[in-house]
Amino acid sequence: MISVLLNKIYFMIDLRSDTVTQPSFAMLEFMMKARLGDDVFHEDPTVNELEHKVAFMFGKEEALFCPSGTMTNQIAIKVHTQPGDEVICDKTAHVYNYEGGGIGFNSGASVRLIDGNLGRFTVEDVAASLLPDNDHYPHSSLVCIENTVNRGGGSIWNIHEIEKISKFCRENQLRIHLDGARLFNALTETGEKTERYGELFDSVSICLSKGLGAPVGSVLCGSREFIKKARRARKVFGGGMRQAGILAAAGLFALKNNIPLLKHDHRRAKEIASAVEKISFVKEVLPVQTNIVIFELEEKHDAGIFLEKLKTNRILALSIGKNRIRMVTHLDFTDEMLEYVVKTFSKLS
Repeated sequence: MISVLLNKIYFMIDLRSDTVTQPSFAMLEFMMKARLGDDVFHEDPTVNELEHKVAFMFGKEEALFCPSGTMTNQIAIKVHTQPGDEVICDKTAHVYNYEGGGIGFNSGASVRLIDGNLGRFTVEDVAASLLPDNDHYPHSSLVCIENTVNRGGGSIWNIHEIEKISKFCRENQLRIHLDGARLFNALTETGEKTERYGELFDSVSICLSKGLGAPVGSVLCGSREFIKKARRARKVFGGGMRQAGILAAAGLFALKNNIPLLKHDHRRAKEIASAVEKISFVKEVLPVQTNIVIFELEEKHDAGIFLEKLKTNRILALSIGKNRIRMVTHLDFTDEMLEYVVKTFSKLS
């Protein structure tokens, strides 16, 4: 099977992200049959169906379909904060590292960073991050949690710690937002329910275009009042879409069909990690819980050269810092591709 793959001129195994997937033929067919309307007028029936489905899944009153997870996160931060407020999150958080400085640009808020464990922190960390109620300091108003944690190697939060943090936030007039870009990867492993996460967070963002395989889109859910404000913020951010049902249909298909497939991504990621650990010049491999493999090369080995060597072997990966490499498994990464990647790594070791 590997020889068949190699004989295809276009053959390239792309493990840079789970955002690189192509819609399946079944998904495309479902999209083409979508009923359409003008979503800015709330008249796209497929968008409405997707929003209702996600809101129901998390036990929230309403939801809002947006082009990207960055937009859903930034809208949530905008609604939950006032200029001059402070957002508490881990130093590895996507909302801090990979959203273009949007917290400051869009919301005029500052950030209090926690040095957690693979992107996860404790209620004690949150308590220690709160500043005194003093005119000299920004007002702490929002805690952001990311599950799974991208830079944590797809690490999963312990829900009991989230429960403690959520309780603390309620008691201290803090809002709490979940960047659940890969939440379904976590739920696949833990068996926890979406409704429980809805109870613990004031707002929840889920991404449809990562592990779930839709071509675009994320959904933000919360209370009716929150989503009313979020819809206005989406308009200000330029995220109002018209006949968006063709995109929402992909999200509906993904939620109905692709969640059970995530377990295969996790299995394949663990096998890649096992192969990487055998490479002599790999210094460390982060624990693999879901579909992300992050490893660090020894100091004398350059990540750029290593990536070029992989590319020569028709494998794409991503550098995420000095000597750190990330590989992400996804719907379009097959067992035949996995076999080829493992054999390639065995030659590099």
